[in-house]
Amino acid sequence: MTLDQSVMRFAGFVILLSLALAVVSSPAWLGLAAFAGANLIQASFTGFCPAAILFKRLGVKSGCAFR
Repeated sequence: MTLDQSVMRFAGFVILLSLALAVVSSPAWLGLAAFAGANLIQASFTGFCPAAILFKRLGVKSGCAFR
């Protein structure tokens, strides 16, 4: 699995988790989905992604998007 795949899977998991928590617990969890979406948008413009940095430190090999 590459760094790009790891970041996208993690973002998808965070969004789905926040939606599930919003349904089960409190609508305030939708803020987490908004944060994840905003982070994806800014990463597409700047190339800076905190999750990519974390996964790279954990030894995940680089893909094309995040170097």
